[in-house]
Amino acid sequence: MVYEETDPVRLSEDGESIIVIDQRKLPERVEYLRLCTLEEMADAIKTLAVRGAPCIGVFAGYSMAVLAKKTAGEYGQFKDRMKETGECLIAVRPTAVNLSWAVRRQLELIDSLKDRSADEIAIKLMEEAVRIHEEDINMCLSIAENGLSLLKDGFGILTHCNAGPLATTRFGTGLGPLILGAKRGMNFHVFSDETRPLLQGMRLTAYELINAGLDETVICDNMAGLLMKQKKIDAVLVGCDRVAANGDTANKIGTSSLAVLAGYYGIPFYVLGPFSTIDADCPTGDDIVIEEREGSEISRLFFERDLTVKGVKYYNPAFDVTDNSLITAIVTDRGILRPPYSESIKNALIMSS
Repeated sequence: MVYEETDPVRLSEDGESIIVIDQRKLPERVEYLRLCTLEEMADAIKTLAVRGAPCIGVFAGYSMAVLAKKTAGEYGQFKDRMKETGECLIAVRPTAVNLSWAVRRQLELIDSLKDRSADEIAIKLMEEAVRIHEEDINMCLSIAENGLSLLKDGFGILTHCNAGPLATTRFGTGLGPLILGAKRGMNFHVFSDETRPLLQGMRLTAYELINAGLDETVICDNMAGLLMKQKKIDAVLVGCDRVAANGDTANKIGTSSLAVLAGYYGIPFYVLGPFSTIDADCPTGDDIVIEEREGSEISRLFFERDLTVKGVKYYNPAFDVTDNSLITAIVTDRGILRPPYSESIKNALIMSS
């Protein structure tokens, strides 16, 4: 597999570090970070230099492999240290399941290699990390194909947050059908929520869609209802960070509000994500841990000083949960899941086992 410089995450040529696009700097400039230590990797996830559930999964796979090369000791010591490394990465952003999924995949590989040296295990972990990356590229294309089958040329599409190539690899999830459709000559008019408080829609989604040649319009988060009433929206496409066993989905804060609006106006609401985002051990959305972030993300986004009165409190959840009853279909790389989700997800999991 040949990786491109535009991939948001890639391994350095010497295999000693991970190179990532610093997504905090987009769209003003494209800058790259070279990350070598656990502290640097965890900070990149926490500060959203690396973001998007599938992208974080790829990043976690490489992180475990790179750090394994720097970890010595006999098998028991090596395993314990790598478990601590994995737990540290998972704790940074608990909502996105792909992070824990990739870490546990690497830890399970370590469990299967009890008779190997630390150096040999590190090589195997690197091979596995490359497989995770390759699988993500193929997954994105499959999601794009499946999602495109639900759209028609000329559709008005509403998106929220960013679920394009920057959040994954290549095509993306929520934006994948739009980018693939544009490559095939289809025309969509895309409206992207700005996505407060960090403006991933305005900064990242608009950047990706304009570069892909799509007709792109940015709106404030509170404008979606008016567009739906004006019949300018034919479908809503969003990504997801975790899917519960009953079909409830966690995604960027504000997603559930759009789902309620779409339901009221009779507009299809599609959730797109890799099959690995389904958490069979999470019964419902009530069991999803919601990450809370610093209030300064709300108060200091546009200015270097707080805009509210001294002593005010902030509540800044990074995600919300959309009830499965509001979701028209969940589009994965292994097919399109439809209600009742408890049954369709259960059957899909059985088929994949």
